[in-house]
Amino acid sequence: MKIKVGVIFGGESVEHEVSIISAIQAMNKMDLEKYEVIPIYITKNREWYTGDLLKDIEVYQDFGLIKKYCKNVVLYNKDGNFILQNKKGILKSVVKEIDIAFPIVHGTNVEDGVLQGYLQSIGIPFVGSDVYASVVGQDKVFMKNIWTNSNLPITKYVWFYDSDYRNDPTKILEKVSKLNYPVIVKPACTGSSVGISVCEDEEKLIKGIDDAIQYDKKIVIEEVVENLMEVNIAVMGNYEHQKLSEIEEVISANKFLTFGDKYIGDGKGKIKGAKKLKVTSSKGMASTSRKLPAELSENTRKEIENIAVLAFKSLGCSGNSRIDFLIDKKSQKVYINEINSIPGSLAFYLWDAKGLDFATMLDNMIQIGIKNYKKRMSKTYSFESNILQGFSANGGSKGFKEKLR
Repeated sequence: MKIKVGVIFGGESVEHEVSIISAIQAMNKMDLEKYEVIPIYITKNREWYTGDLLKDIEVYQDFGLIKKYCKNVVLYNKDGNFILQNKKGILKSVVKEIDIAFPIVHGTNVEDGVLQGYLQSIGIPFVGSDVYASVVGQDKVFMKNIWTNSNLPITKYVWFYDSDYRNDPTKILEKVSKLNYPVIVKPACTGSSVGISVCEDEEKLIKGIDDAIQYDKKIVIEEVVENLMEVNIAVMGNYEHQKLSEIEEVISANKFLTFGDKYIGDGKGKIKGAKKLKVTSSKGMASTSRKLPAELSENTRKEIENIAVLAFKSLGCSGNSRIDFLIDKKSQKVYINEINSIPGSLAFYLWDAKGLDFATMLDNMIQIGIKNYKKRMSKTYSFESNILQGFSANGGSKGFKEKLR
């Protein structure tokens, strides 16, 4: 019997379109001998839809097609079965049952623990990191604080809330002045380089902060690494076991890897109707210019691999995460930059370079999700208690029972 995998994607996020591409890439590569793939698309208005039509990238050019031919559903637990039920109509019919959820989502309101919290609360097995790791994996401030406490090498940084800046911008600018220019300004909880800018002086810094504040309430400012080389590696597993992918060097003509570098590239691999998706490459992160494998000394390679495992474990990650590093080519100093708990294109190209094909990578991720669920179910989260017996409120439980008769 096939395992029914509900692939969840989309959501209210600035990375909505990127999630669609990542999910369709994955759904087209899953082993259909082992899995029944059930797409579950979350619109920007947070409505859930399912239907085979959602496996086709072209349907997202016309939302009317989704509303007409796909089912608007809710996901819930009924007697231990996980049901997608039709949300509309007098007779609300069961559309599908799923065995495990596979979130392929990016960014705020989905990758950041919000979706994982819902899945965990209804008790369904799911692929990837749990609520805690998803939260700290999305919030660069939490992430950096944990890594600092774990003695991992990170660049100097400061952070603040948008309200702090609006109330007293001079105080915040003085805080930033302790860093060396140029600095890079980032919204703490977005991804795909949205709202990020490099600033060489205070005038540009102010513009960068104003831009970042549009996307997040929490802002991070870091020193820029000179003589920059950006490399990425993926880690797969959980807190017990980890595997490492190949390391790539990411090539960018800009001072940091932009959204365009990641998802638009040189315009090759175009998809029909791409203007509406605001992405021109059907390859997602696979379209990025890169050297794979990266040209690194053996010592630097081992240092990156060791730091990657420590970073993955310190955040309690699970599934398949991509970890980004910054290297000063002159000093050969390595800094860990950030983690992506659900990376664009699921970083399949990093595993492919290590001899692990896309379908097998997805299979491994699903199996890790199943094992995590079994471990979670082996723990005790509740116990029998008589605390409600004899509880008295508004005349006591006896009076309440009398009112019900």
